[in-house]
Amino acid sequence: MSDLERRYLRLLLAYPADYRRLRGAEIVGTYLDLAGPGRRWPSPADAADLVHGGLRQRLRAAGTADFVPGVQLAAVLAFLTATALAAVWSVIELRPPASEFGVQPVGPFASSAVAAWAAWLVAAVGYALAPGRYARPLLWVAVLLTALVAPVSALTGLTPPPLFVLAPQLALGVVALGMPERPPLAARIALLPAGALAAALADHWFTTGNLFAGYRSFEAVATPLAAGAVLLIATLVLALGLAHRGDFRGGWALLVLATPLGLLSVRELAEGAVGRNPDWAALTATTLTVGLAGPALLMLAVAVRTRLAPPRAARCCPNCGSPR
Repeated sequence: MSDLERRYLRLLLAYPADYRRLRGAEIVGTYLDLAGPGRRWPSPADAADLVHGGLRQRLRAAGTADFVPGVQLAAVLAFLTATALAAVWSVIELRPPASEFGVQPVGPFASSAVAAWAAWLVAAVGYALAPGRYARPLLWVAVLLTALVAPVSALTGLTPPPLFVLAPQLALGVVALGMPERPPLAARIALLPAGALAAALADHWFTTGNLFAGYRSFEAVATPLAAGAVLLIATLVLALGLAHRGDFRGGWALLVLATPLGLLSVRELAEGAVGRNPDWAALTATTLTVGLAGPALLMLAVAVRTRLAPPRAARCCPNCGSPR
């Protein structure tokens, strides 16, 4: 057995044991046939493909075959929401408050996050105009830049946006990484109008008769909550419509979006815990609580669905052993 074959077999552990017995030799043989001469390690794409396929099979074996479609639906909704929010925050970046309001701008911009918001808008243009395999790296860049805003600002002394702006954007970005390679056409068409409409509304809302239009203005503080309400209503409508047809991926999408939805209302949750004007410590504690509760709720739902699923023998074809 070659080193390459041995390493492919290790990656095959991502699949359930019975599936490995039935199809393992065929899968590894296919990858070995496609591997270039002299290769000793699986390519990153092959490794990711094997792990992804193994996780899908484990979910199917557990009776949660609609989980992955639910994640993809949540990813599309999260990307639309993140794009709209990035457009809103870009308006603030391009119109920093005057210095007498006690806010330190970063050059001509309101904060150090302007590159992250620009990356989100570029990713939206990429998904709207290019195939997903070319646009996905743009999405990764946007998520990475969003994650780096806070640590880079701390190291350089630049002014970052508030936590209630960065945390939900990062959570939406992590969920959006589950986007299918070919998103639905309706979502691709809606990306650019959604961003343009959000920017136009923000430009009117933040600047009409408002002397202070920064991140800590009333309008900016209310924006994540408004975005969360729209996202929740849209997800519920889709979930109910799909459930009416016997499709429960909308329920999984709602569970996947639980963490971003909680973070979009993190300021209101912190106010409910400590009163008005929560400080940084209260916002951080609330953010950590929401960030842990959302994944825990999702894992609990998967465990319950697995326990309630019928035995595997009842869900598999008696002739070939594949899922019905």
